[in-house]
Amino acid sequence: MQKITLSNGVEIPQIGFGTWQIPSGIVTRESVGFALRAGYRHIDTAAAYYNEQSVGEAIAESGIDRSEIFLTTKLHNEEHGYDLTRAAFEKSLKAISVDYIDLYLIHWPNPIAHRHHWQEANAGSWRAMEEFYRAGLVKSIGVSNFAERHIEELMKSAVIAPMVNQIRLFAGERQEALVSYCRRMGMVLEAYSPLGTGNLLKNETIAAVAKAHGLSAAQISLRYLIERGFVVLPKSIREATIAENLRIFDFSLTAEEMEMLDRMENSVSATHNPDETTF
Repeated sequence: MQKITLSNGVEIPQIGFGTWQIPSGIVTRESVGFALRAGYRHIDTAAAYYNEQSVGEAIAESGIDRSEIFLTTKLHNEEHGYDLTRAAFEKSLKAISVDYIDLYLIHWPNPIAHRHHWQEANAGSWRAMEEFYRAGLVKSIGVSNFAERHIEELMKSAVIAPMVNQIRLFAGERQEALVSYCRRMGMVLEAYSPLGTGNLLKNETIAAVAKAHGLSAAQISLRYLIERGFVVLPKSIREATIAENLRIFDFSLTAEEMEMLDRMENSVSATHNPDETTF
């Protein structure tokens, strides 16, 4: 497993198992169990996914030592601000049944519940997260779906800079200006929806590259992001697919293939403006 080192020296496995849209209960437990048995050691969940408890149960059932698993969860949109964040974090720890989180993220920069005072709310949440970090309750802290303007506002009061920004990235959706900005800030980029919520599996350009390598469209899509230096978070509930998505470290794409994928247009949908969503 390849790893990327965060700005504080913590290592994060470059592929993680995403659990967005996986129902809580047996489906999440089985899927996370499949992933852990296949060799994943990075699991990504969130309070808003409503499956934290099932993720925790799968980790416990796996018998794998907690120290071997990199676990991410995220702050719920309705719980921004210092006091709400402290309570929300304790709720997540209890739900997952762990003593610490490897990476804790503010899930959304400007949710509807706090839109009238998002700057103040984010500052309060970040202050609480810095306290968790100093206490050893989280190993690293970051943000998700933050644009440059949100990060700059956060940095007006932050003591510790975000180590990660988890954003929507896939072939055709490069968010180049934001990626460059985050890298200048020393942040690692995590790619959620790396398969374009499944749409890239039918893309003709990716299919041609996949045929040349004798691999799946998913493997090509994930390898493209790996070679761009991102952490990738594919999701599946099928055991064979979960295992296949992990087999992306024993081949490389040619410079010509990378250029072809770089030139792809976004054929899925535009990324939401975080300031205009209704959640």
